[in-house]
Amino acid sequence: MEFNEKLQELRKQKNLTQEELAKALFVSRTAVSKWESGKGYPGIDSLRAIAAFFDVTVDQLLSSEQVLTIAKEEQNKKEKHVCDLVYGFLDCCVLSFLFLPLFAQKTNGIIQEVSLISLTEISLHSKAAFYFVVLGMIVWGILTLALQNCSKPLWIKNKSNVSLLFNSAGIILFIASLQPYAAVLLFIFLMIKFLIRSKKQ
Repeated sequence: MEFNEKLQELRKQKNLTQEELAKALFVSRTAVSKWESGKGYPGIDSLRAIAAFFDVTVDQLLSSEQVLTIAKEEQNKKEKHVCDLVYGFLDCCVLSFLFLPLFAQKTNGIIQEVSLISLTEISLHSKAAFYFVVLGMIVWGILTLALQNCSKPLWIKNKSNVSLLFNSAGIILFIASLQPYAAVLLFIFLMIKFLIRSKKQ
């Protein structure tokens, strides 16, 4: 008997609805429905809660193959969580561009290092492009950190790609604008992201 069938049987033996079981386990009814339909497995913590609630062992609920599947899913979740943290943190670190002297500015024939906020001797178009990339990365980093539990397919599929896109655009923009310090820092961020991404795959 598969896990989903065992869970249904145990629930019915206690005369519980999916909603009542969900409340007892502190999960959503959708989660219970997904488990009972065989479309997914609970995490380790939920499994322990189910076993304790029905007074059975985890071994009685799952076959060895199912235990391996759940362990793999948990590992994938942890890796995605770490990836989100790194991407989000690096994107938020671009906030420092606003205040650290990473930009070269020529004033009265003298080249000075200034922050993005203090950068005035450039065209309005260039400054707007700088702010677009920097603020875009900061906002995206905040979203990545805040929406780690979001399960929307569109978000899951594109969150890291958008981060990489902003990062790459920033490198190209700062190289083209002869701003080597900002470009190098973004290049380091990009390499870290690619390293994390390659380990996840």
